[in-house]
Amino acid sequence: MSIAMRSRWVLLVVLCCLSVAAWAQDAVDLQTWLKRTYDASRQNSYVGTFVVSSSGRMYSARIIHASEGDLQVERIEALSGKPRITLRRNQQVMTLFPANQIAVVESRESLKDYPLQLRPGNAQVGQWYQLKPLGEERIAGMTTEVMRIAPKDALRYGYTVWADKHTGMVLRMQTMDAEGRILEQAAFSELQMGVPFSPAALAAQMQLPEGFRLVQREVTKTNAEAQGWKQTQTVVGFQTSAAYIRPTPMAASTDSSTALQWIFSDGLATVSVFVERFDPLRHTREGGLETGGSTHIWTRRHNNWWITAVGEVPMATLRQMAQGIERLQ
Repeated sequence: MSIAMRSRWVLLVVLCCLSVAAWAQDAVDLQTWLKRTYDASRQNSYVGTFVVSSSGRMYSARIIHASEGDLQVERIEALSGKPRITLRRNQQVMTLFPANQIAVVESRESLKDYPLQLRPGNAQVGQWYQLKPLGEERIAGMTTEVMRIAPKDALRYGYTVWADKHTGMVLRMQTMDAEGRILEQAAFSELQMGVPFSPAALAAQMQLPEGFRLVQREVTKTNAEAQGWKQTQTVVGFQTSAAYIRPTPMAASTDSSTALQWIFSDGLATVSVFVERFDPLRHTREGGLETGGSTHIWTRRHNNWWITAVGEVPMATLRQMAQGIERLQ
């Protein structure tokens, strides 16, 4: 091999090594940053009002969060739309619907408790997203670091995030499509950190209010294969994170039928695939459904089953996810 040829090979190897090292650094930085923001939303006590705008519609809610060791207690009250109050003590969740005098109780592993909470990421998240600092800006009286979470392919959305420089708490977030259009925006209009709430006092609010009817929604952890389902086509980056048997989504509260909820995540975005028995009265339309903003739905019939993919990802991602679910023979 000539000296010139050997030199080119050495240069190529060096460039490859630098590229791998740079990717590893990006992955660690993004994962570490995501975990910091996630921990900030759980480990701090605070009270605030957040506003979500999507497709010309606005929604606002008041949140009180108290943390004490491993105990997480939260109260979220809707300030617009139909009255609703959500109370959470770790994985135990009670949702009150005052108009109907109904209290729905279920166990829920926390994935995203409110719109301004990012997921904690994983070791692979840097393969699918790149973190880019955009400077500093004041939000709700606090100095924030502005970060762009840019997707590396068309299977996921991008985000611009404003996080408090001191605590890491996310104060504002925009979800954007591949063209940079804002699909959804959430922000605290006001926020007080370090408010001395008593977790025990908040947890006491989870007693069934007088006059309310209790609806217990049983959720059982499982795995898809045990329920007779498999993935024949995967979506790059999305891995199984959990699976549950839960009451059928969108059915009446008195309906006792159940569905498999199969959850996939790339470390940041999450897709839920629901598999239930086909019901001709409810399952009348296959294909994509725009719900406004960043959340989409894709449905398909598979013999006597109905498959629904839901998530804050592009429609093509949901379509690929739903079509890759098949019944075991």
